Amino acid sequence: MIAKSLRAPLKARVAAAALLALAAANSSSAAELKYSDQGAHWTPAERREFYSLDQGARIIPLDWFKALKRSDGSHFLDDGMTRYGYLPNPDNADGLPVGFLVASEGGVDTLSMTCAACHTRQIDVGNVSWRVDGGPAIVDIQKFFADVDASVDKALNDTPTFAEFAKQVLGPNATDQERKLLHKQAADWFTPYHTLMKESLPPAGWGVGRLDAVSMIFNRVSGLDIGTGPDHIIKENIKRANAPVRYPFIWNAPVQDMTQWPGFAENGDDILGLARNVGEVYGVFGVFHPRKDRWFPDGVEYLDGSSLNMPGLMRLETLVRKIEPPKWQWSIDKGLADAGKKIYDRECGANCHEINTKDAAKRLCAKFTWKTPIKDVGTDVAEYGVLGRVGNSGVLENQLIPKPPFTQRLKGKDEKLFNILTVAVVQSILRAPIHFKDIRLYEPLLRECLETQAGQPEATSQALKENFVGVIKKSLAELYRDPDQKVPPAYEARVMEGIWAAAPYLHNGSVPTLADLLKKPADRPPSFKVGPAYDIENVGLAKDQTRFDYTYTTTASCDPKSRDASGNSRCGHDFGTSLPESDKKALLEYLKSL
Repeated sequence: MIAKSLRAPLKARVAAAALLALAAANSSSAAELKYSDQGAHWTPAERREFYSLDQGARIIPLDWFKALKRSDGSHFLDDGMTRYGYLPNPDNADGLPVGFLVASEGGVDTLSMTCAACHTRQIDVGNVSWRVDGGPAIVDIQKFFADVDASVDKALNDTPTFAEFAKQVLGPNATDQERKLLHKQAADWFTPYHTLMKESLPPAGWGVGRLDAVSMIFNRVSGLDIGTGPDHIIKENIKRANAPVRYPFIWNAPVQDMTQWPGFAENGDDILGLARNVGEVYGVFGVFHPRKDRWFPDGVEYLDGSSLNMPGLMRLETLVRKIEPPKWQWSIDKGLADAGKKIYDRECGANCHEINTKDAAKRLCAKFTWKTPIKDVGTDVAEYGVLGRVGNSGVLENQLIPKPPFTQRLKGKDEKLFNILTVAVVQSILRAPIHFKDIRLYEPLLRECLETQAGQPEATSQALKENFVGVIKKSLAELYRDPDQKVPPAYEARVMEGIWAAAPYLHNGSVPTLADLLKKPADRPPSFKVGPAYDIENVGLAKDQTRFDYTYTTTASCDPKSRDASGNSRCGHDFGTSLPESDKKALLEYLKSL
């Protein structure tokens, strides 16, 4: 067990950190915080829960995190983590920002992370900051990861630094034995974390507002969790996470029939939503160390020591359903917007971004889904390339792959990481009720499914009650669709509701405003600053930003015979680029109204 710390000496610093975080937020050009109108069902109580709901992420012992110092000598919570772009949360007693919380297990408090950290947006216009829940965050998560890595590295390898670290964690009267135990525990924690960061993080950095989440989930599960050795590491499975994309907004996530930018994840009911969220938790340091054990089905124990918080994950899906797209807060020229709608309908038609339930995929336990077209619009291919990666199956070798034809098993080597992740997620869900000793764990999902199936004969409802595991298996049968690597790379065409609050644009965030997206690729800005300051005329990022000292430099290699694999191409999505300026202006006005 991790050495317990003396928290009392840190309480004053925690209170000061909260005050400093609020002061940092109020020192910006946008002094007044307001919340966007996101529907009557999205209340302050739901918002507070969304900001701090435990899903099962376990990053680092909290008192270690508080005691660590960055290269400039400051502690991580001295500024409330605002330097990374995270947003102050005055309701958090530990001085943590939105999306971070304290998870307490076995007498140890651990820093945890929830999806609100990456999916809460703040937009600065004039002297007001508008909070947009479910929006794409403007944060530098790679800098955060790297700073933690460097801080722990120095604490372990620099004697004076470790002495100060141990004093903060254990108190001034700790024994040599306690300090030695702390050093060993920190070193054991650091080995997998440092391995992941060293092998994954690209030297150039993802930049502000971007993350290669698909690579990091693949790397985490296949590289840190399924090794046959005592440290669980398979280093060769970890690949460079060099395909960063913009964080998506999530107010439509529960009803899309496909999700993830390349559209590889089946979606649209609560069971598939649970699977989506389990994968996310594994990507942000949820504990997952399956092991060989002949007494378990298929010879593997999947959830030994698992940190998954299944009730929290299910509650998260309920909360996200309540978040509606943010409403435009400023004036709209209705006549111009009406003209823009006609242009939009004429130019785009029903096969681009239109919400379509008529031809939606039929999900077993869903009332409806929105059809999510997967389109090749000529953007770069970087993230799509990640999907073809293969690796060593480790302890999961020979496990049955739970998707048609239901006869294939994981190979030992050169197995698709898709298949490894599928097995990990599906088996975690199927075995959770037994592992967590709560056979009725998924009863809320069953009730939802039965309500959806209310028009079916009684026999069908009874069958669902008696065979809910079978229902789950059927729903998860094709959880991840392996994209055909032979066809042109395609990405999901997101709905336009709330699009005004989601800059920068394209899947890789390479275009700062909607006005710029209506220009020919060669005329789009080759570089631009990223931050919360907003331009409501051009609908997107303002040219001048003071929050970050970061400029995103894009590329413009648009040759269709040689698709750009840099992850930074501003090419593609030529819709509207040839319209007269008057039509473009009308179109922008219409997009504001959605």
